[in-house]
Amino acid sequence: MKKPVLPLTYEQLDHWIESLQPALLEERFAAAVGILRGGAPLALMASHTIGVPVAFLSYDRRARHVTWDSAQPLPPAGSKVLLCEDIAGRGFTLVDCIAFLEQHGLIVKTLTAAFDEISRIRPDFANDASGFFALFPWERQAYTDDYREDWLKVESGTAGRMADDHEYATYAIDLDGILLPDVPLSRYDEDLAAALNERDALLPYEVLPDVDLQKVRAVITGRPRADLERTRAWLERHGFGHLELVMRTPDAHDETPEGAAAHKAAAALSSGVTHFIESDPVQALFIAKLAPLLRVIWWDALKHKGTLISASAWR
Repeated sequence: MKKPVLPLTYEQLDHWIESLQPALLEERFAAAVGILRGGAPLALMASHTIGVPVAFLSYDRRARHVTWDSAQPLPPAGSKVLLCEDIAGRGFTLVDCIAFLEQHGLIVKTLTAAFDEISRIRPDFANDASGFFALFPWERQAYTDDYREDWLKVESGTAGRMADDHEYATYAIDLDGILLPDVPLSRYDEDLAAALNERDALLPYEVLPDVDLQKVRAVITGRPRADLERTRAWLERHGFGHLELVMRTPDAHDETPEGAAAHKAAAALSSGVTHFIESDPVQALFIAKLAPLLRVIWWDALKHKGTLISASAWR
């Protein structure tokens, strides 16, 4: 995946649809219609914003078959509806769903959270994500390698179905404070060589975060690249050598909490993971702010407890 990620959070999408309220009210829609599943959250937001009923369509991509999937009856012919989908892609979902509604005599306007340079159609209301990989809260897993591989198999007809969303959960973890105890910073200031030797001799924690190690893709640490060999040796010595190791490059990110967090957030996105476990609460806040769709967990090794973190800039 070479495109930079454009994360679109629930809050951002809610604010965007709220900003469209005057234009949407002018259209006098009879209903907001969401294409399941990605269009459903947007249809609900639009429904609340302009006070219209919400309904849903199901779409079988392989058969290109559209079904009215709602207890809400189809609006009468001549009514105008707002068709909602998460992204206008290169496929036929929007085209076929528009055709279905028009065949029932409805006037259709479209709203998608994003479109890009390969979109088959340009929606009436949408955010321009050209050059980016638009990532939505309900598709956090879409940036993982396994998800993309399965999607290509389903699209090509070599696989029957995608796995359930939660099965694509992939983790990256911090190192110090997660797998082994932190050495106090004062020790490094007093005698760097002795502190590094002390760290090398540490044993792993007896209690680690309750995560299937098979789902852990990488160790992303704030340690500088100068410590690469001794860090890799420690991981191999204690049974973690199979994990990808990502070190901080001092020229790109300094050792401050902000710098270390920026390194970890960027590395987590590049690694295509859905979750990151961090040992420092301040860094966890910065990471959550920088990567708002990454599930950031602050792990307290002393209490053996994790806390899901969310953060936004306050202006």
